[in-house]
Amino acid sequence: MSPEIEQALQASLPAVLKELAELVAIASVAAKPDSPMTLCAEKVAQLYRKRGLEAHLVPTDGGPPVVYAEDRGAGVEAPTALFYNHYDVQPAEPFELWQSDPWTLRRDGDFLYGRGSSDDKGHIACRLLALDALKALNGGALPVNIKVLVEGEEEVASVHLADWIEKHSALLAADVTLWEFGGINAASEPELICGLRGIATFELRVRTIDHDAHSGVGGTILPNAAWRLVHALASLKDKDERILIPGHYDSVIPATETDLALLGKLSPEIEAELRAEFGLSHFLDGATGAELHRRASFEPSCTINGLTSGYQGAGTKTVLPAESTAKLDFRLVPDMDPEVVHQSLRAHFDAQGFSDIEIHYLGGQKPGRVAPDHPMVQLAAQTAEEVYGVAPSIVPLSAVTGPVHPFVGGLHQPIVTIGCGYPGARVHAPNENLRVSDLLQGARHTVAFLMALKT
Repeated sequence: MSPEIEQALQASLPAVLKELAELVAIASVAAKPDSPMTLCAEKVAQLYRKRGLEAHLVPTDGGPPVVYAEDRGAGVEAPTALFYNHYDVQPAEPFELWQSDPWTLRRDGDFLYGRGSSDDKGHIACRLLALDALKALNGGALPVNIKVLVEGEEEVASVHLADWIEKHSALLAADVTLWEFGGINAASEPELICGLRGIATFELRVRTIDHDAHSGVGGTILPNAAWRLVHALASLKDKDERILIPGHYDSVIPATETDLALLGKLSPEIEAELRAEFGLSHFLDGATGAELHRRASFEPSCTINGLTSGYQGAGTKTVLPAESTAKLDFRLVPDMDPEVVHQSLRAHFDAQGFSDIEIHYLGGQKPGRVAPDHPMVQLAAQTAEEVYGVAPSIVPLSAVTGPVHPFVGGLHQPIVTIGCGYPGARVHAPNENLRVSDLLQGARHTVAFLMALKT
């Protein structure tokens, strides 16, 4: 970074931290119906208007509004970058595990604590800081055109985003999308993620009798809902973790040689941290190294999230359950479709004799990715190395899920992950935090990327 850029970033930092505190103070929890979502959306729009962007709240079909902002002052010949972020946050509960009020941004040295301080209001602040620096360097102008999309439902599966994007696709035309997160990995390397897995989520339910029965009376003559559901669930996977739904793997695009080479370069510290965090001696099937990362990202999964049936209190209650439920998710890799998984799950249960199992489809997202050798990814890698002083880690596909498909599949735009996250940020957990030093690095990388995009 030039001294002029660094001076501009440092000059804007106090104001941006104050603005971040104002954002954190708005408990914009999308999962709670009484949350002040529109208030937070208007605050985000106000912050972009302050930077000279034209900003509007655009309604969705049943969800909180989307913030759309733009600055096209660089002209029709200049490149255009689209910022994607979200202003909704996870619930803060359990409150007793926080060391301070989650809705009050607290600074302790380099650390900022509060719900949304990292995910994702901190990343919004990172982009505001970068815009401030760019405008200070260019007499109030930006080197490229900027468009901004900030939604309010990312933490609840972006329910209305795909339809909103399809409806406003012409408005969102750009050369590249800067994704809602980014930062460094466990080895302190800048990390560029080229795609995200998809997901399909379900609740399964079965009722076998009118009400719970005495287990002594019914144990050998009445159908047990818990056993019924357990047997149905057991039909989904074999002991080698292979999903048994016919055709489930038909549309899977396997990892390429390039993907495998990139996975082989990922820091071994990631594997060590997972072992330590979960108290593991080994992973499933003894996977390690590149194969572990391939399985984590490029293999579809089927996960039982929860099981509920009968009595689960203290002591004994000898009942035979009448009803049983389970929560289930399937993580999807390119080019799987959650709607197809829904249909295949129903067909599988019917074929296996479990037509009595009710399936409630709770929602899903398609996977999406951009090729690691895409010019925009390579430009992000080049500028990351300039800023961080070390070559970035390029992750061809992340194991987690996000609404990337409407951008790469719908808008046909590459994504790059440039931001201010780090592994200790405790996103979604109590004491979520952001390091000011990472905020500055993310802003430096954003500035460098946008300036390089201009050329």
